[in-house]
Amino acid sequence: TGKTETTKDLARALALPCYVYNCSDQMSYLTMADIFRGLSQTGSWGCFDEFNRIPIEVLSVVATQVKTVQDAIVLNAVIANRDPEYQDKPPGKEEEEEEG
Repeated sequence: TGKTETTKDLARALALPCYVYNCSDQMSYLTMADIFRGLSQTGSWGCFDEFNRIPIEVLSVVATQVKTVQDAIVLNAVIANRDPEYQDKPPGKEEEEEEG
């Protein structure tokens, strides 16, 4: 019904890379962790086709992984909750190195 194409088109319109993964019953929580690690390191979107093929045991672990990430984002959105060295930094930005 066009969900994957819509997601890819939206990512393209926002100038964000989007990777499509065809899920299977062979995927483990480690496979999913590797995918999430890569997506988060690159700032890319992930689109999971046939997500329903992933075993329920794996989906349970994935749900916990996603919830942990979401909780960290919410916690660190409040400046006072961040480590002191990061409280003066804008969210989502790395400090740029000075040349010279």
